[in-house]
Amino acid sequence: MGKMITKEQVESVLLKALPQLAFELPADILAGLKAARESERSPRASEALRLLVENAKIAREDRVAICQDTGSVWVCLEVGPDVMVAGDVLSRVDAAVASAYTEGNLRKSLVRDALFDRANTGDNTPAFAEIHTSERPGARLHVMCKGGGSDNASRVVMLTPSAGRAGIVDAVLSCVREKAANACPPLVIGVGVGATFDKVAGLAKMALMRPLDVPAPDERTAAFEDELLRAVNATGIGAAALGGSTTALGVRVKTAPCHIAALPLAINMGCSAMRRATFEL
Repeated sequence: MGKMITKEQVESVLLKALPQLAFELPADILAGLKAARESERSPRASEALRLLVENAKIAREDRVAICQDTGSVWVCLEVGPDVMVAGDVLSRVDAAVASAYTEGNLRKSLVRDALFDRANTGDNTPAFAEIHTSERPGARLHVMCKGGGSDNASRVVMLTPSAGRAGIVDAVLSCVREKAANACPPLVIGVGVGATFDKVAGLAKMALMRPLDVPAPDERTAAFEDELLRAVNATGIGAAALGGSTTALGVRVKTAPCHIAALPLAINMGCSAMRRATFEL
């Protein structure tokens, strides 16, 4: 019999994870901001980066939110073939989110219905929770607090196969030029390529979960990520859109099979407060 993951385990991890994400910038993002400041030649961009680092320090020490937009909560339970999952494993996610956001005095940003009832739910639920299967053994809980500005700067594009690699680069750069300034740069950009219209956005979001100090799983992906990062930073948009050499701290790419007639592409912007973490269960 494999390991059993229960609703109590998921709830326990979330109750600890959400305050951590709200108050403490992930170590790889903080290191990326510091490195960007050291190499930045633009005085205005350098000062913006200094303030982002200082803001992270204050948030951590005073236990206040890194950003006033405390985000919507995305939770993904990834389970391998050796893991059994109780049918109600995600049933306490909303309760954990409501408790963490209330006790942490975090801004609640969710409305009841996007079209018919845009009243605030008052507790930042519902959270967006899902289960993914994986070939990797074990179970991992991926958690992200996603601000509205960065998600608003994201997009899905259904390219034709003839667009190829160059078409993907062009689409990413078009999105960056049009939207990056509103997404609080320097960014982390998740790029999903493949699958179907409804699945490619999930690839892009999952791509954002890989930390900046964790290399790509293969040389082709690593080379493409480097190509995209250099192209994005060459736009000169810079930190806080004040100009400079660091529009993005990193680009993360995740690919999947797709139909012969399709080339689905999703671009999910992550802001300078890239609040995400993965927990082994």
